[in-house]
Amino acid sequence: MLDLVVLSLHFLLCFLIFLAIWRGHEDVDLPSSSTGTVEMEPDGLILIGKEEDIKKSQRITAKVNGREVVVFYHEGKFHALDSRCYHEGGPLCLGEIEDINGQACIVCPWHKYKITLETGEGLYEGINPLEPSPTPQWQSKGVKQRIHKVTVGNGNVYVSPPDLSVSFDSDYFADKYKNGGDLSMEK
Repeated sequence: MLDLVVLSLHFLLCFLIFLAIWRGHEDVDLPSSSTGTVEMEPDGLILIGKEEDIKKSQRITAKVNGREVVVFYHEGKFHALDSRCYHEGGPLCLGEIEDINGQACIVCPWHKYKITLETGEGLYEGINPLEPSPTPQWQSKGVKQRIHKVTVGNGNVYVSPPDLSVSFDSDYFADKYKNGGDLSMEK
């Protein structure tokens, strides 16, 4: 009986540690966005947060017109993109950033898809079977993830509203999780 109690406590402790790690990155839902409307500046930019706060946390998730957007601060630059991976909607806000051939890439925590922060290109390692000794090389799948223009001014970080006249693969999941859709970070 004592073994069962110890085992139960062990599983409870592991679960609590998992939750603490899973909730580790700061997610912010802008108060103005909870109703589906956001505060726009006169020039059309949307306030995401204070520059210093985002630099400290390295990333922040906000809603822009009901759409989840994640803003990263990495190596002195701000980058913003749809927060759901183009592949199956994985939460990019929980991904790690890797350098691949000199490009900063977010790695989707669900299936390890790699997406450049600068352009939204999906990257994969492929080989040319015609080479005598084929070695894997990083190649582009093309732009798959919608990126958002970031502007910094007066100590604040802003994003431009998305240009929806051009579509990207990530739009499917951005729409699926829009305006209070199933926002769970689980798979």
